[in-house]
Amino acid sequence: MKLQNIVLIPALILATAGYSFAQTNIFPTKPWNATIKVVGEDRLPISGANVVVGYFLPPYAFSDDPKYSDRITGMTDTNGTFFATHNDRTAEIGFSVNKEEYYETRSVRTLRDPGDSADDRDISITLTLKKVGKPTAMYAKRIRKNPPILNQPVGYDLMVGDWVGPYGKGVNTDMIFQADDYRKSGTDYKHNITISFPKKGDGIQIYTIPDSEKGSGLRSPHEAPLDSYQPELNKERSAHPGQPARNDDDPNQIYLFRVRTRIDDGGNIVSAHYGKIYGDFMQFTYYLNPTPNDRNIEFDPKQNLLSGEPKVTVP
Repeated sequence: MKLQNIVLIPALILATAGYSFAQTNIFPTKPWNATIKVVGEDRLPISGANVVVGYFLPPYAFSDDPKYSDRITGMTDTNGTFFATHNDRTAEIGFSVNKEEYYETRSVRTLRDPGDSADDRDISITLTLKKVGKPTAMYAKRIRKNPPILNQPVGYDLMVGDWVGPYGKGVNTDMIFQADDYRKSGTDYKHNITISFPKKGDGIQIYTIPDSEKGSGLRSPHEAPLDSYQPELNKERSAHPGQPARNDDDPNQIYLFRVRTRIDDGGNIVSAHYGKIYGDFMQFTYYLNPTPNDRNIEFDPKQNLLSGEPKVTVP
């Protein structure tokens, strides 16, 4: 039986964890148990959700060969719970949960060498299903390179999808990026990215993804918040001899922003555009809602307003 709808994690992660699938008997045959709790964003249980529990056997943890992978399927009960168990040499387990009108959620757990303890092969996991709200057309684009000039601020037009002239076709500066780069060697360097904004009221904030939502098809909130935006954000990656290395990138964080803000004489926001960023600078994907004052940041992948861009599928 082929395994479907399961996220496979890179072999590098398993190697880092200290596993070597070349040794086929590193995991003795032993039972494992998985209890999956499925809840909504209100933390209440969701019954009738479809659950797929896929398991992989060493040494070929990523093979579709039925000798090395299989799956257990079912639905959550009235308590939002599903239980799966098997007796084998499983090294990792993948989970997929879905239900109509919800975003699918996926996760992977790697089992430790069981040794003499059965507890090492017992997994309890809570996964959150997020409702599909109102996906909308947005400006969405992947950025995979530094600003066109280092050590100087450069404006970027989110609606055009390009740097502001003379470096590109952009007209309105929505965000300002400055990449300051110092590199003496592979062990002595500093790369700093500063993101700032041209208008009062514009800004950015960090959103940390809850553990139970990290594998959700919608990793962001449905709406951007009204306030708490900061006018500047700095991200650093550095290493210097005799000092701890620094890396501000965090895969469990995304960024929410507000741009093109207009403020009246009383200091009140009249209009603004809201959006989000997945990834870290300068390897990220941005999403911008085109409608002023609409804080919905749930992207419809079928409606990218930047025509000609590579398909952006993550909402």
